[in-house]
Amino acid sequence: MAQGSTPAPPPVLQARDLHKSYGRHPVLRGADLTVAPGQLVAVVGENGAGKSTLLKILAGTLPADRGEVVLSGTLGYCPQAPVLNASLTVEQHLRYFAAAHRLPDLDRGRELVRLLGYEQYEASLAGELSGGTRQKLNLTLALLHDPDVLLLDEPYQGFDWDTYLRFWDLVDDLRTRGRAIVVITHLVFEQDRFDLLADLTDGRLAPRTTSRKDHHVGA
Repeated sequence: MAQGSTPAPPPVLQARDLHKSYGRHPVLRGADLTVAPGQLVAVVGENGAGKSTLLKILAGTLPADRGEVVLSGTLGYCPQAPVLNASLTVEQHLRYFAAAHRLPDLDRGRELVRLLGYEQYEASLAGELSGGTRQKLNLTLALLHDPDVLLLDEPYQGFDWDTYLRFWDLVDDLRTRGRAIVVITHLVFEQDRFDLLADLTDGRLAPRTTSRKDHHVGA
């Protein structure tokens, strides 16, 4: 390391040699990924490439056949399909999740609701919400406890253009505060937003840097 240079921060998430098969069909064949604080990573691949499988293993909801995941800090996970109770309101979801995370109040939850622009639905049942609003609530619950690492599976689905822009404003704020974000997608429209694109092909991740220069890339 050159004299006076700043050392790279230690990673907050590392996946090493991940393997996963369903029956005789191998999905992951030695996937590796390293994510640093404040880093925004896109995992890109065709439908059926194993992106959601990878994210579930990173989130700890699915065991790998081989390999390890090392997480430093807290985790937030936003699956592709919202996991909500149709008979509870938006505010009730916030209260239950805040209690689960032992949060002292709903300040962060209400701030996220405002940032994502769905305050008018706080008293509405989740089962009555549109797909896009359900996804907003899904994202809010994943962020409620201000996790160090956020895993997002196709987070834009159902978002209108205004919400899409609000989403990126929120992501920029998270990165500024040193939060690491991994986004699973099959299409990347704005590649320059990401510090790292990792192509999932044949069960392995092939990282490639983007034109961003303002954040450390660790892969």
